[in-house]
Amino acid sequence: MCSLEKILVIGSANVDFVVDVEDMPALGETLLCKEFQKVPGGKGANQAYACGRLGGDTMFLSVVGRDELGDVLIENLKRANVCTKAIRQAGQANTGMAIVYVDHAGDNSIVVVPGANSLCDVAYLEQNLRYIEDSSIVLLQMEIPFESVCYAVRRAKALGKTVILNPAPVPEYIPEDIYQGLDFITPNESEFKRLTGCPSEELEDIAAYGQKLLAQGVRHVIVTLGGRGAILITQEGWQCYPPPSVKVVDTTAAGDTFNAALARKLAEGCTPQEAIQFANYASALAVSKPGAQPSIPSYAEVVQFIQSTR
Repeated sequence: MCSLEKILVIGSANVDFVVDVEDMPALGETLLCKEFQKVPGGKGANQAYACGRLGGDTMFLSVVGRDELGDVLIENLKRANVCTKAIRQAGQANTGMAIVYVDHAGDNSIVVVPGANSLCDVAYLEQNLRYIEDSSIVLLQMEIPFESVCYAVRRAKALGKTVILNPAPVPEYIPEDIYQGLDFITPNESEFKRLTGCPSEELEDIAAYGQKLLAQGVRHVIVTLGGRGAILITQEGWQCYPPPSVKVVDTTAAGDTFNAALARKLAEGCTPQEAIQFANYASALAVSKPGAQPSIPSYAEVVQFIQSTR
């Protein structure tokens, strides 16, 4: 394997309480679940874990509680070869949690209880600025305080790093200079609609509305489209990359796996186009298994999957 640039993931860490249901509960409805699992999760931890599983030279900045759940999250990341030495264990807050409902079609609804994630603040990032300085690629999401995301983007861009923002969940407003600091923004379809007002799921319309983000300074817009794959929009044009066909079991970590795989291949020196195609295969493997981090494939598994479909 070739030499890889360092990836720094900054974001949330939760324990997911996954509830399997036949259908999503309606308002006021009581359901009996089919199965319950307690698994490591959180968008930041999922993406860090996936980067590590995919062979990336990965460090994770996050805050968990000084409790059993925090210990579980850290140990699980270590098993994926993620550097966890800068993760803070705070005594004044519980580790973050998420309640994840997964229905018979593999679709999910998620309620997040931030807990210690709210302490992943600017002061914490300032204390760990050297890790931004040491990295080449910085990968962020939106489950930590908004001002922390903005600080990280600004510092990373000032230092000449490649910055990837997965805008999930979408904030009410993103400052113009934050857009200008992004090499890649990676919303899914619903997030993209909130960011741009795009009224349609047609690829041509998505490509047209993607120009709004390019005009604000983003260099690459990648919209993940579920079963349709992903579309890359740049100043040179747009292209949709379809995914391989798999049986969908659980979509919980699909986007996180995609973002991690994208960062992993960019760290290898691949083009965005090559990275997207690899990420499609990685996320397809993830949705074919239950759970968040337990479903994330290794680099070897993705390579084998790609070879098996050719």
